[in-house]
Amino acid sequence: MKAMILDEYGDNAAFKPTDLAKPSVKAGHVLVRVAATSVNTVDTMIRQMGQENLPISPDLPAVLGMDFAGIVEAVGEGVTGFAPGDEVYGCAGGLMDLQGALAEYILADSKLIAHKPKSLSMREAAALPLVGITAFEGLQRANVGAGQKVLVHGGAGGVGHVAVQLAKHSGAEVYATVSGGEQAAIVEGYGATAINYKTETVAEYVEKHTGGAGFEIVYDSVGGPNLTNSFEAAALNGNVATTVSMVELDLTPVHFKGLSLHVVFMLIPMIHDHKREEHGAILTELAAIVDAGKLTPLLDEKTFGLADVGQAYDRLTSGQAIGKVVVEI
Repeated sequence: MKAMILDEYGDNAAFKPTDLAKPSVKAGHVLVRVAATSVNTVDTMIRQMGQENLPISPDLPAVLGMDFAGIVEAVGEGVTGFAPGDEVYGCAGGLMDLQGALAEYILADSKLIAHKPKSLSMREAAALPLVGITAFEGLQRANVGAGQKVLVHGGAGGVGHVAVQLAKHSGAEVYATVSGGEQAAIVEGYGATAINYKTETVAEYVEKHTGGAGFEIVYDSVGGPNLTNSFEAAALNGNVATTVSMVELDLTPVHFKGLSLHVVFMLIPMIHDHKREEHGAILTELAAIVDAGKLTPLLDEKTFGLADVGQAYDRLTSGQAIGKVVVEI
């Protein structure tokens, strides 16, 4: 099968075309003919940092790519619910010893996949698994519900745009931080209220939208130093969920507000083979929400083929992409 591999890691690491042996199906797994894969920030981090700085990186030569959508070609012993010809999507490779989706075929644990949303193209479906599971898990752990005021930091980003829509679907009153007019239009199109963090301070928008009480849930898809803004924006006994917490911070505001902090690291089931079936269940639920018209993945306008994967990764790291960057195989 055709694949794109990395022979080295680093800022200038180049993807190279190669021919690899087609994976053989095994028990509990399905062999999927990949139609499309999307690029996530963690993929670009693996490319740049490698095993020395990011231990989840696969051995070289490496086939990256976590997300995919495609068609089942074969099912292994013990697999139920999937058959050859089924259209599926999932996040099941591209780290540790799991071959990624930058290839014509991927061998995926059947627990990590689901039938793709019927209303989405393969390109659209490939954009959803990692960010969809991440957004879903964070809101679930924060116990999102109808009537709550929810703030999403990075509302037009990969995880953020899904979190905005899922929170809205839950009946919450949703607000989202953005950096400008184009992003504001996106989140307002989802029925949320846009907050330009460049022109309004946290104190100002907390007073404006909550009367100073704060937001019951803050989903921080920016994280890092921005977590201090999340703590400031949160209501007493509120919930803060974040996807980026590799930072040293003073948790005094968390203490005096009695906040609950939820760290979402959706790769745990893949890395540790821990409760993988939960990812399949979330993807199944996400597909139903999509097909009900309540969730639409946002895709960047640029299109890429397998041979252009280096350009696709550069597109994401440039910060110019609006929406998910997708590579069609």
